[in-house]
Amino acid sequence: MKLHEGGVYLVGGSKIIPDGPEAQMAVKAETGKEISKEEAKKSTIAYGILEAHNTSGNMEKLKIKFDKLTSHDITFVGIIQTARASGLEKFPIPYVLTNCHNSLCAVGGTINEDDHMFGLTCAKKYGGVYVPPHQAVIHQYAREMLAGGGRMILGSDSHTRYGALGTMAMGEGGPELVKQLLSQTYDINMPGVVGVYFTGAPQKGVGPQDVALAIIGEVFANGYVKNKVMEFVGPGVACLSADFRIGIDVMTTETTCLSSIWKTDDRIKEFYDIHGRSEDYKELNPGQVAYYDGMIEIDLSQIKPMIAMPFHPSNTYTIDEVNANLADVLHDVEERAKVSLDGQVPYSLKDKVVNGKFMVDQGIIAGCAGGGFENICAAADILKGRYIGSDGFTLSVYPASMPVYMELIKNGCAATIMETGAVMKTAFCGPCFGAGDTPANNAFSIRHSTRNFPNREGSKLQNGQISSVALMDARSIAATAANKGQLTPATEFDGNFEQYKYYFDSKIYENRVFDSKGVADPSVEIQFGPNIKDWPKMVALTDNLVLKVVSEIHDPVTTTDELIPSGETSSFRSNPLGLAEFTLSRKDPAYVGRAKEVQKAEKQREAMVAGESKDCPCTVLAEIKPVMDKIKEQFTDISFENCGIGSTIFAVKPGDGSAREQAASCQKVLGGWANIANEYATKRYRSNLINWGMLPFIISEGALPFENLDYIFVPDIKKAVEEKWTEIKAYAVKDELVEFTMTLGELTDEEREIILKGCLINYNRV
Repeated sequence: MKLHEGGVYLVGGSKIIPDGPEAQMAVKAETGKEISKEEAKKSTIAYGILEAHNTSGNMEKLKIKFDKLTSHDITFVGIIQTARASGLEKFPIPYVLTNCHNSLCAVGGTINEDDHMFGLTCAKKYGGVYVPPHQAVIHQYAREMLAGGGRMILGSDSHTRYGALGTMAMGEGGPELVKQLLSQTYDINMPGVVGVYFTGAPQKGVGPQDVALAIIGEVFANGYVKNKVMEFVGPGVACLSADFRIGIDVMTTETTCLSSIWKTDDRIKEFYDIHGRSEDYKELNPGQVAYYDGMIEIDLSQIKPMIAMPFHPSNTYTIDEVNANLADVLHDVEERAKVSLDGQVPYSLKDKVVNGKFMVDQGIIAGCAGGGFENICAAADILKGRYIGSDGFTLSVYPASMPVYMELIKNGCAATIMETGAVMKTAFCGPCFGAGDTPANNAFSIRHSTRNFPNREGSKLQNGQISSVALMDARSIAATAANKGQLTPATEFDGNFEQYKYYFDSKIYENRVFDSKGVADPSVEIQFGPNIKDWPKMVALTDNLVLKVVSEIHDPVTTTDELIPSGETSSFRSNPLGLAEFTLSRKDPAYVGRAKEVQKAEKQREAMVAGESKDCPCTVLAEIKPVMDKIKEQFTDISFENCGIGSTIFAVKPGDGSAREQAASCQKVLGGWANIANEYATKRYRSNLINWGMLPFIISEGALPFENLDYIFVPDIKKAVEEKWTEIKAYAVKDELVEFTMTLGELTDEEREIILKGCLINYNRV
């Protein structure tokens, strides 16, 4: 694999010319004409799709309107509640509500099914599509029924990626979907475009997850594709089936790229033909001369079966490396665990080594990444005539949709898998985020799913539990299962892979999915459950701010799973106050209590300013008085009337992982008014902060001028936002005021207004 240091020209889809003094001459020699870099940039597939969806008239400052939206059942309630509070009357574009995350209705009493009925009645009232539980995971349904060549889809799930089918898709927090529901736009600068140039063909036994993990391991840490579009080109693409491309594409999220798009061909046309949507196919190719801001060259024939060891998809090795260097690799994982787990529980994998072989406890093939037809058929071929054994090792397989499941039944692959002792289950995303197949304490699970963050498999550090996940391809998971848990690459499989023809039966969806065909019925009453709550009232930004630092995190990266845990907390996603109780619970259990103490003072301040109380905030938070007294020594006009009180957290690089808006909104619900970071891991997390009226402060790397539990005074913050100050002076309140500087980064005028008004709901409130 080769990462070019600078930009490159791609000529005729096959000739790479690195940018440099001689590049223009080389391009002219190939084409016979001069083409500027600016013109060549317009010849990427990505540029053409973005241009077609941009409403600003300025290709440097995009205002995108998407063709379709999609959400699942731990995001759509909050999105629709926000849109309703902002005046929603009808879904203006197709909006699909799937139910693949909170499908286990035994967890949390009635509240999960209450969310589903909320979704069904909203689809009827506002003119949407409702996919019932266990029918399909969100992204498989989108591939089968929504994607189309040249289209753009926005989803409230980070793995919203349909680039292999010619659709540029993006996963964002719920407020960005709210904007689309209110006929507003998705505002971004024109992103960079990085080419991924494939040559060769994969070895037998190598699957899409292997290719994806190899890429993630190369580009995550160095940020090579961060917030850029990955465009897949080159002759090697033609060697990959549609399912194989989809399996690579869905994992591009773990590179921190913004989106992805692929060249399309007859294999993608066949995909649309099979799904009865031939008219949605569009051939996409870069122009004769296309300029990319970077280029990743990959010889597919050199990719080997991969494994991403705990606790990140970028912690990659070949399986052969792990087996050959067990002591060194396991030691490295244990050292990483000290950072990821903060030493809260003992963690070791050495007991997994038995007679010199690494033994795993569980295998899972599931969801939008692993549950595809070809992955499961290949696993069945490897497992045929074998059995997984009657000891501790287990194997579960979750087809990504009922149409896929039914075809596996018809062609016999489901029976082959079940005969081994493995279990076939329905379409459900649970194993990907800790709501299904949680292993035993100290167990090690291998999964063809999307992520392996700490506790992503469902264990709880706060209860003294720890198990962990490694990511692998379905083929090597099957090879390991056939060896009764001994870690085995699928390249050791000496049998044959059959060529299975896929037949899509649309009757399953026709008979079960509710599709309004875009027709709203205002007479429908929305069905609420007792756990579905409105967002609490949020106030506008005050002239000045006093912030208490209530958590300080120095991990290299902080995931959204650590900011608000997944798994069992999903049942509370429709209850902002209930969910907020879990904020940072696995990373900093003291956070919620600290934030609430500060929030009491702000609530008292608001009551005092409104004339509802004569008591000042000091009556509920005594420590605020000496803080204000110290501030007034230098800023004499500061008072509780013009100075809000809130909490903030510091994290080095927060926001890797999920698009879930709750990673930000839970802090806001508890009185958070800002984050302070050296940088933000993803655009989507920073957008979530902004849409919930939180200031996305950036502070330079180095020694911090404040510590956890210190107060920070930010004078004239409202003016700074209004007047677009490039630097913001702040003060750590110690024995003296210690001045330091922060920035807010680039903000659009709309984002500034959202922050000033306190949140997106206030910005849109009718």
